[in-house]
Amino acid sequence: MSSSLSRTIIQHLVKRNTSVVAASTQVQFRLYHQLVNSNNPIPTQNNASCLASNSSRFCNEFSKVRAFSDKTTDEVKEEAEDVEEKEESSSEDEEEVSEVEKLQEDLKEMKDQFLRSLAEQENIRRIAKRDVENARNYAVGSFAKSLLDTSDNLSRAMEAVPEEFRTDNDSHPVLSTLFQGIQMTDDGLTKAFIKNGLKKFGTPGDKFDPNMHEALFEYPDENSDAGSVGQVMKCGFLLNDRVIRPAEVGITKKA
Repeated sequence: MSSSLSRTIIQHLVKRNTSVVAASTQVQFRLYHQLVNSNNPIPTQNNASCLASNSSRFCNEFSKVRAFSDKTTDEVKEEAEDVEEKEESSSEDEEEVSEVEKLQEDLKEMKDQFLRSLAEQENIRRIAKRDVENARNYAVGSFAKSLLDTSDNLSRAMEAVPEEFRTDNDSHPVLSTLFQGIQMTDDGLTKAFIKNGLKKFGTPGDKFDPNMHEALFEYPDENSDAGSVGQVMKCGFLLNDRVIRPAEVGITKKA
């Protein structure tokens, strides 16, 4: 503190003496300039009076300049303390500004972390919701696949009965009754499939879709459009609009 105060006092001494020298030099130069620019360089009564007047004015102006040595030590100390207080206040202001900037940066970082956390939580919530829906919709997938072969066997059993014997209760009552029993079983199984979101697809005349059909062969057919399903070897199944087994079909082409 004392070294800083001494340094401040010395700086004030230099500034004050410099101002005194500058003021006196300025007044002398102004007087010299007036004498040189006068029309009669030889001293006359008028020039003498002018010189006396200028000298008096120089003394008046110079007397207005108070030398630093005329000031008391208390005054110098007070000025030095004022300057040091100003410097301290300036440094405090700078520290406050830097602290505010640091707080703003911390706030910005915390806001960014908060937004990232919200986005992550939203992603977790959406993924969990999707997983729950998939588990609810496709939980019976493995069980349904195990029953597809049973449905295929029932369809083959009905196709094995000739069409003329299916309703002939008089001549072939056994085949007719067997066909009706198999058909009722297949209808009940199909209703159970539909109730649990399982649907059968694949009929002749459908447009071939590689995502839903598996082409086993291709043959020419004049009565069907090229690229359509001509024969269905095995029906396909959808579980809640997801293909769990494609239909095995034969595709028609131009003759």
